[in-house]
Amino acid sequence: MTTPTISVNSLAPKAEKKPFVHEMHGQQREDSYAWLRAENWQEVMREPTRLAPDIRDYLEQENGYCEAVMADQEELKQKLFEELKGRIKEDDSSVPSPDGPWLYYTRYEEGAQHPIFCRKKRDGLADEVVLLDGNREAEGKDYFQLASCVHSPDHRYLAYSVDEKGSEYYSLKVRDLETGAELDDLIENTSGAVVWAADNRTLFYTVLDENHRPSKVLRHLLGDDENLDVQVYEEPDAGFFVGVGKSESGRFIQILAHDHQTSEVHLIPANTPATAPAVVAPRQTGLEYEVSDHDDRLLILTNADGAEDFKICTAPIATPSQEHWQDLLSHKPGVLVLSLIVFEKFMARLERVEGLPRIVITSFVDGEEHQISFDEEAYSLGMSGGYEFKTTNLRFSYSSLSTPSRVYDYDMASRERVLRKEDEIPSGHNSEDYIVRRLMAPSHDGALVPISILYRKDTELAGEAPLLLYAYGSYGNAIPAGFQRNSFSLVDRGFVYAIAHIRGGTDKGYGWYKEGKMLKKKNTFLDFIAAAEHLIKEGFTSAGRIAAHGGSAGGMLMGVVSNQRPDLFKAVVADVPFVDVLTTMSDASLPLTPPEWPEWGNPITDIAAYEYIRSYSPVDNVTAQDYPNMLVTAGLSDPRVTYWEPAKWVARLRELKTDNNLLLFKTNMSAGHGGASGRFERLKEVALMDAFLLKVFAV
Repeated sequence: MTTPTISVNSLAPKAEKKPFVHEMHGQQREDSYAWLRAENWQEVMREPTRLAPDIRDYLEQENGYCEAVMADQEELKQKLFEELKGRIKEDDSSVPSPDGPWLYYTRYEEGAQHPIFCRKKRDGLADEVVLLDGNREAEGKDYFQLASCVHSPDHRYLAYSVDEKGSEYYSLKVRDLETGAELDDLIENTSGAVVWAADNRTLFYTVLDENHRPSKVLRHLLGDDENLDVQVYEEPDAGFFVGVGKSESGRFIQILAHDHQTSEVHLIPANTPATAPAVVAPRQTGLEYEVSDHDDRLLILTNADGAEDFKICTAPIATPSQEHWQDLLSHKPGVLVLSLIVFEKFMARLERVEGLPRIVITSFVDGEEHQISFDEEAYSLGMSGGYEFKTTNLRFSYSSLSTPSRVYDYDMASRERVLRKEDEIPSGHNSEDYIVRRLMAPSHDGALVPISILYRKDTELAGEAPLLLYAYGSYGNAIPAGFQRNSFSLVDRGFVYAIAHIRGGTDKGYGWYKEGKMLKKKNTFLDFIAAAEHLIKEGFTSAGRIAAHGGSAGGMLMGVVSNQRPDLFKAVVADVPFVDVLTTMSDASLPLTPPEWPEWGNPITDIAAYEYIRSYSPVDNVTAQDYPNMLVTAGLSDPRVTYWEPAKWVARLRELKTDNNLLLFKTNMSAGHGGASGRFERLKEVALMDAFLLKVFAV
């Protein structure tokens, strides 16, 4: 069934073209929509009202056009929103985590958007204590997001970080939990992370530089003015991110410096916070490592010595440099060690083998190992250590595409598993109504791309079912085959939902990531196309019956496949898409550009990288051809994918595309990369996507 021509198509905004040319390596690129990048973009990140009137006018025209085109779907959109909301338990709460005399947890109230942070006595003899009510803090604000909410070791204070613009500039605040009063301590322009030292008076935090990069670690003493804070560390390389953390034992503050292929860890004893940080192993290009401590040694998860899928080493705390590293768990090719949690008597590691996760427990007493695994074709596992080090309890979560998340407490000594929580779907959900499948699609070079699939048992698979194909494929991020509650509004209307685990992620090991970055990035795009073609071959759908969906770097994927194989897709949804790749990677002043060069290449210094990126960068490869129906989103204060990238892409598509298909562009004028704040407001954006897809597929 073809999509009817929309009468308002003639009203689609047309961005003005203004001559502008980029010159690099003796080559020129026209960029007629470069003016959409605000000259004062850094100021706009902090205060969106400072956006130039002509740019704001264009974005608002696009928003108005999107609203006009979708006006006939308003009733459906509201119905979808209620469906999506109906799958959320409104008065939900997390499983309490013990810490000393207290149990800490978060909960939501019915109808409320934001979490409430609480605690109660471990012995159960006292009432709940509300530490921070996110709903009260958010009152009167268009945007509100909490990044950190961390109690001090003596349980007296709460440090928390808030963003009220969506620009990821966080304000750090401290509350006295005994009196409920806010302290005068207020620190602006942090990255959100904060760590307490053991003295309950000292905080470590990171600050953002003028280019929105976390580049410094400072130490703050409660009661001091922000100007008295001591700089503990400054990162000299603009290509490195800086963060702060704490080891599982609580003994060490960690300063974490890294890009996408190299890391460096500095340690500060938590009980002597004024001590200068000591490096574990100086950075070496390509060497990655993470650090835990146990007794008098460090446990180091690393790719040293060619351990592509990582191994675990030990080193004395007194002499932690790399020459003292000794293997505790040797490298096993194809067994990717994802993370490690260390306890007093056990360590737990999360591994991925052939795209499926498992948890392995090791006893420090006798070295004995055992696994926690499940039997479904595709599923997701996660684990967390909680606040306590001297415990035998490991908390882990399990879900699949058809099974809502379950949280277990697992006794690593007795091997007993206790179900602590299963996510409720208030509107109803029966896992038996759905089928989960896993396919392997041969790509252009013979590599087999895993595809996780969900559909209703009563969906007829005769090659005509509409199919939503999602993927990401960058930075080593694997997409778990876990429960996606927002997928069911489409699945219950006959859509097949599929995730393509393409190269650029670590779904099949670290080598899977390396084969989808830098000068091998095109494997990512070709894998997605191969997944679509294989789903057609296997009868799940047909060409022109597929909706492609991706966001951020996955939005770049959407741009590339739209240019390369528009015939495969009836619709494309690109959320905050990274589509002006060459221009962004050629601008060292942008927040993420230097740290991103190990992922994409540096086109400023490397002509091969320049030419390779230019050959796929979506904005630079829009041509006069038919394109699928498209919905594109942006966030005005987004520091990760700046709003002008999708704006320029949409403008160029409007100029050149030869079809009458829909092209809608929606900018959230008061939010950033993550979209609207609040658990329900975000659902309105999902409802828009679903309504758009149901409209163009005429379902």
